[in-house]
Amino acid sequence: MKILVLNAGSSSQKTCLYEIAGEIPEQAPKPVWEAKVDWSHHQGFAEIEIKTANSEKLLLEEIPGDSHSSVMAHLLDTLTSGSTQVIGELSEIDIVGHRVVHGGQDYSESVVITQSVKEVIARLSTLAPAHNPANLEGIEAIEKHLGNITQIAVFDTAFHSSLPDAAAIYPGPYEWVDEGIRRYGFHGISHQYCAQRAAQILGQDLASLKLITCHLGNGCSLAAISGGVSIDTTMGFTPLDGLMMGSRSGAVDPSILIHLLREKDYSVDKLDNLLNKASGLSGISGVSSDMRQITEAIAQGNTRAQLALDIYIHRLRSYIGAMLASLFGLDALVFTAGVGENSPRIRQAACEAFPFLGIKIDNTRNTSNPVDVDIADRDSKVRVLVVHTQEDWAIATECWRLR
Repeated sequence: MKILVLNAGSSSQKTCLYEIAGEIPEQAPKPVWEAKVDWSHHQGFAEIEIKTANSEKLLLEEIPGDSHSSVMAHLLDTLTSGSTQVIGELSEIDIVGHRVVHGGQDYSESVVITQSVKEVIARLSTLAPAHNPANLEGIEAIEKHLGNITQIAVFDTAFHSSLPDAAAIYPGPYEWVDEGIRRYGFHGISHQYCAQRAAQILGQDLASLKLITCHLGNGCSLAAISGGVSIDTTMGFTPLDGLMMGSRSGAVDPSILIHLLREKDYSVDKLDNLLNKASGLSGISGVSSDMRQITEAIAQGNTRAQLALDIYIHRLRSYIGAMLASLFGLDALVFTAGVGENSPRIRQAACEAFPFLGIKIDNTRNTSNPVDVDIADRDSKVRVLVVHTQEDWAIATECWRLR
């Protein structure tokens, strides 16, 4: 079975082709073909990197293309021709899966995409304006180029639909409940995959485990997972809530926003841009939203970069504590995504706050580029895992399940 996966963001897209023969393997295989598209650098152009399972960076190019449709047409061509060809005809693709960021209260699991599903995704674009429109464009691009092929929507919010009301409902007026204003949570595909992978690494039944999964990338969120079920998380009504992120503020006193509206005459759009694109690591440091560049600036004596890191770590520790309170215990702390997987400094700093839990990191393992391993000391009472998140594979398995 050949499964095409689209993981689209506001300025980038990852596309993978997987082939599954027989049953789903326990560990994620390499895609037979994968492409990364970046629109962020040159307006009207797309930077594309394509590689196949037996090659590294086989093709790197820049093409005119300011729409998902035009770029998708090019990507589909590379599947069937040239040095990146891996299939003979596009008709060999059996099904297409999409990461869709916001499913609201409408969808608590993955679904086959219909016209009504597309309408809901469009309606929920007001809650995820940087993502849902791009997800919808990807769906429509596939319709245009592959016709009536079955498409599956895999929602980032679905895993968190199990949140108890006490965690999901905000303490505002009760009318908010009827209006759908609640905590939805995001990065659910990643949190769910990492919880399942953690159980495999530990050789334990997921149903017996209490986990905190830390998805730390440009966007950041934590999840408290008990028995494989999400019972608390840090992102909320939108992906803006919770932890400090690359360019997002995370949680702030809402009165700050009221103050800016009243005293500074801010518009709604200006506030939106401020909180989502001009805050977080980038806003505090004045350097970058990239943790690697923050670290480099600190090494050069940049005090604002140091402050940004200090705030980031403080908030990470604080929210880990909040997840602990929901779990009533902890078996493993799991780090994933760009920062979580690649920053020994952040992992060490996060764990240093919890010696009373018996958390001890093995420094050698922590600094040895760990992938899907336990980096805790043997005598640590809580395991500490680094897991390479595989959102695309998780989407492919959902397609296989719903085929």
